[in-house]
Amino acid sequence: MPRRAGPDGEGSMSAPQEADRKDDALARAIGWSQQWSAEFPYRLANHLPMILVAMQRMGADDRRLEEFCEIYRVQNGLVPVPAPKETISRENWRDALGDREREGDYRKFFQGEVRRLGATPAARLYLPVLFDGFAASAMHAFMRMAYATLTDNDEETAIALAYWAATYLDLGTGRGEAGTTDDPVEVLAYMYRPSSFRHIVTECDLLWHNMRAVAAKPEFAPVHDMLAIGPDTMDRFARLSLALFAATGDFSLLHALTGTHWLRMMAPRSPDPTVPMRRFWQAIASLIPKIGFPDFPAAEHVEEWRRQKVPDWPEIFAEAIRHDDEHDLSLSFSASEEFKLYRDPLYNYVAAKRLGLM
Repeated sequence: MPRRAGPDGEGSMSAPQEADRKDDALARAIGWSQQWSAEFPYRLANHLPMILVAMQRMGADDRRLEEFCEIYRVQNGLVPVPAPKETISRENWRDALGDREREGDYRKFFQGEVRRLGATPAARLYLPVLFDGFAASAMHAFMRMAYATLTDNDEETAIALAYWAATYLDLGTGRGEAGTTDDPVEVLAYMYRPSSFRHIVTECDLLWHNMRAVAAKPEFAPVHDMLAIGPDTMDRFARLSLALFAATGDFSLLHALTGTHWLRMMAPRSPDPTVPMRRFWQAIASLIPKIGFPDFPAAEHVEEWRRQKVPDWPEIFAEAIRHDDEHDLSLSFSASEEFKLYRDPLYNYVAAKRLGLM
């Protein structure tokens, strides 16, 4: 990434000037990141633009953002966007859903749609179809759209839509039947019963391969319709995801915790928020076999973790931005944002534990 220019003149900047400078540095870093494909070999999610936002909001300076760009490029072997092959139009855009070789075509198409409609109107037009493929790139297209919404970035919105389309993965639509439970834990508990979920075979160990293999089992079909979504469903997602991650530290459950934050970020672009909520929890349920059917933590254990002395967020942020692991950074930022809503010290606990502070 090109080095930033030095400051003009001497003396300190005002607070607005300093904020503008930091935003300019972030914009340059994200702009540089956009030359790379949304995935790198072998079909792993490129987190770079989202992590740059998280790092800056946790206090990373310009030099650290630039340094992280180069570290991330080298250690992951980022690759260019696939060259365009054929024109995608408003008439045929559904025809190539799930074809990763068409990422370049989809980028060009959605760049045009964002210019034509604006970022949020374009997202609200196309996301209702894309939500059916919510598991795209193991939910990382959803992550990219959430951060594009947070930053209101036109180019990131177009790229997120293209990423979602090119990696689209439908786990099954269900039959529109009435929900049988309002408790998200009951949906996950269902996954422990069919013996077929104990024998999942995949071509490789990628998360989305596991999700696809689970969804192919006939016994998975009821999961889509199982949850009756109500006004407290998001809070239940958050509490359960936090407790399960605290109990296991599992990589897949990290995405359940961060995913509740992403749902909130993406809400302005969700015409019917119950649709992504339902698809999100279906996706989390599909990961239960991959996680190894974990035990649900006892309430007294959760309370014991909650009562531990935990670092405050400035200490967590200072440690997080020294890390090069994208999941350390993603978790720390999302946990801090969810803490603002719930004021639960368990968020400090899981972030600090992940970072080695406890």
